Amino acid sequence: MKFNTSELKSYLIIALGLAIYSFGWTAFLIPSEIIGGGVSGIGTLIFYGSKETIPVGVSYFIINCFLIIIALKILGPKFGAKTIYAIILGSVFLSVQQKFFTAPLVDDKFMAAIIGGILGGAGVGITISQGGSSGGTDIIAMIINKYKNISPGRVILYFDVFIIASSYIVFGDVPTIVYGYVSMGVASYAIDMVISGSKQSAQMFIITKDHEKLADEIGLNINRGISVIDAMGWYSKENKKMLMVVVRKHETPQVFKLVKQHDPNAFVSMGSVMGVYGFGFDEIRA
Repeated sequence: MKFNTSELKSYLIIALGLAIYSFGWTAFLIPSEIIGGGVSGIGTLIFYGSKETIPVGVSYFIINCFLIIIALKILGPKFGAKTIYAIILGSVFLSVQQKFFTAPLVDDKFMAAIIGGILGGAGVGITISQGGSSGGTDIIAMIINKYKNISPGRVILYFDVFIIASSYIVFGDVPTIVYGYVSMGVASYAIDMVISGSKQSAQMFIITKDHEKLADEIGLNINRGISVIDAMGWYSKENKKMLMVVVRKHETPQVFKLVKQHDPNAFVSMGSVMGVYGFGFDEIRA
């Protein structure tokens, strides 16, 4: 399998996301006996239901092996490759880290639910933003998100309610269910924040005396489309050309660098946009 630089970077970021995800579970949720959502939640139920004989990483791996078939069929081989990679790596991280963290890093169970939820959700969000998945309900969420504009965090939230409620069978304790829901809510919010952050876009209006060269440079270096708009300065009554370009937030420093190189006195207006659809951005889904 041939990797380019961008793809290799994506795989490394997925590994980072899974490391954060696993740390949240093994250092806070699992030792605190908090059942979160997803396959890790099922794995935690199995772990305590088997009197701590079956590690979470093992259950996580076996269950996801069945779920990956669905992802391969619907989301394609590229998604499948990253998901298989993520499942194997996630299983290893969970198994290894669970051996190190036999007790939660915080004594307060509520704080463990909050911190574990934040780390777990952030890890999943990072993984999904790179086209991968930590498995389980993430797969279902990504399938639905492919066709409908429904946030992955919300889908995961709905599917995980039953898993957490099932913790009553193992622990027979209502507060445990409540802590699980707290963790789940925090995780879903963290997922949405990470994913929306990675997709934030900016609309930039640029008035410069060197608009042709600057437009060429933006198209060549950032690979974004540029619109040229006729404008008139009301004070000077001069006809001017204004460039309009929409880029991802992380690409704005590159635009400012190009603007400064060509015209340090250029006028630039930048604003955040809620959603951008079309070539190079998000796909329009009915």
